Amino acid sequence: MSTDLKTLSISIIIPALNEAESLRNQLPQLVSIDQDLEVIVVDGGSIDKTVDTVKALGAKVLHSAPGKALQMNAGAEAAQGYILLFLHADTALNPGFADQVRNVLDRPGVAAGAFRLAIDGKGWGLRIIEWLANFRSLVLQMPYGDQGIFIRADMFASVGGFPDQPIMEDFELVRRLKRKGAIKILSLAAQTSPRRWRKVGLLRTTVINQAIIIGYLLGVNPQKLAEWYRSKWA
Repeated sequence: MSTDLKTLSISIIIPALNEAESLRNQLPQLVSIDQDLEVIVVDGGSIDKTVDTVKALGAKVLHSAPGKALQMNAGAEAAQGYILLFLHADTALNPGFADQVRNVLDRPGVAAGAFRLAIDGKGWGLRIIEWLANFRSLVLQMPYGDQGIFIRADMFASVGGFPDQPIMEDFELVRRLKRKGAIKILSLAAQTSPRRWRKVGLLRTTVINQAIIIGYLLGVNPQKLAEWYRSKWA
């Protein structure tokens, strides 16, 4: 079998929990692309019409215990592609992404990559958040999950997949990958929903997110961080 990444398939893995509405908007564009793509939605026990929506739109459905790390690892284990692209249910990709993903992972010394962040909403506050996130990603090589992280399947296995923790799983995965090589950020954007910021406000959301990162870096137990994080969104 050829090892030329430009000819290999991509498995898009989407963890979901009660995401019927988001997936109804996202999946048609992904499953209709005339590329060698596999779309897998890993459901964590939805009680809405997530599973029915995914099946109706032609994507694969897997079932897992809830938790993004568990769900994404389950999707990776079942995936047929040599490239894994982990995508949030409320994030959309722009045309041409598949070729760009293959091209960047074909470069020597590249461990993984992600897209530039774009938030689907108006207002200077969202533009500032985008700019800061993209600056962090480019300078520190630290993209987060809402930017669509992509990686070769063998590289993913070599770092043990996503760590089994209830929060900061994407942060920890990228930290491990940085020891293997460069993390490249595409100029092509991944368009994510503004719902997190709109729910509790831009400033409060930013403060909560930064507090979680600081707590994690200081060694606070991820389970306690996850409980605190959920309480702020209740």
